[in-house]
Amino acid sequence: MVIFLYGQDTYRLTQKLREIIEEYKKIHKSGLNLRFLDFSGLAEELNFQDFKDAFQQRSIFKEKRLIVLTNIFSNKDLKQSFLKNIKNLADSKDVIVISEKNKILANDPLFKILKKKVICQEFKPLEGQSLENWVKKEIQKYRVKIEPEALQQIINFIGNDLWRFSNEIKKLVNYKGKNSNLIITKQDIELLIRPKIEPDIFQTINFLASKNKKQALSLLKKHLEKGDSPLYLLSMISFQFRNLLMIRELIDKNRPYFVISKETKLHPYVVKKSHAQAQRFSLSELKKIYQKIFEVDLNIKTGKLEPETALELLITQI
Repeated sequence: MVIFLYGQDTYRLTQKLREIIEEYKKIHKSGLNLRFLDFSGLAEELNFQDFKDAFQQRSIFKEKRLIVLTNIFSNKDLKQSFLKNIKNLADSKDVIVISEKNKILANDPLFKILKKKVICQEFKPLEGQSLENWVKKEIQKYRVKIEPEALQQIINFIGNDLWRFSNEIKKLVNYKGKNSNLIITKQDIELLIRPKIEPDIFQTINFLASKNKKQALSLLKKHLEKGDSPLYLLSMISFQFRNLLMIRELIDKNRPYFVISKETKLHPYVVKKSHAQAQRFSLSELKKIYQKIFEVDLNIKTGKLEPETALELLITQI
């Protein structure tokens, strides 16, 4: 039997692989027939024959073998060997897990045959309701709950990086304590978690401030092609314009830089970048833009506009 795990969401892929290994260990306690072969950067040291040797090795305990293979798509000769032997491998009583975290071309011959002949599971980046459900479920593991506003805020700050989510959730749980029925609030999120703002988001807003919508749309397109969620990008743009609005109000009140940093409670890096940007907009302009962002977000959530279309319209209207 062959199991093929692949996709951009390396956190859930890794969790699934661990689950398969743990289930195997429960049944086959000797562990002598569990093998790992990593073909990344080892093309001269490992080849298909090494896999065959591990696969055909006899077990004195008559146990099923579990062989975990990673990065086989990086070796052309290895892929060809797997293509020739895939039927025999798929019919085997032993278990072969192919784990691939790197990007795979859709027309790759081995990829196409694996999708047809073996058990496949793709791990796409989570977004929308699926991401919310995952975060809530992870938090509930610690017998802690999260307020709806806090849930949206943590997703706005982190995006869909599940590796970071795992660490930040542990931080929040330790802060709240380990008693049952504790609730994570929006204030907890803002106190403990720093938002992840891509440098390109600052650059996009620079282009918008200089009325260069063409370059802003070009950067937006690059993010979308990279696989970033439109809702995540909108949340980051919203977060940054909210920062600009706060900072612009304090600038208009003649607050010095160090006071602005203290009163907004923003990360110094964000304040440094935002202070210069805020001076390129008037307070009334920022209020109008922030209102447009709110309207776009509402149109997406009510199904009036597709996320990508709404995001592009927002850029053209700023």
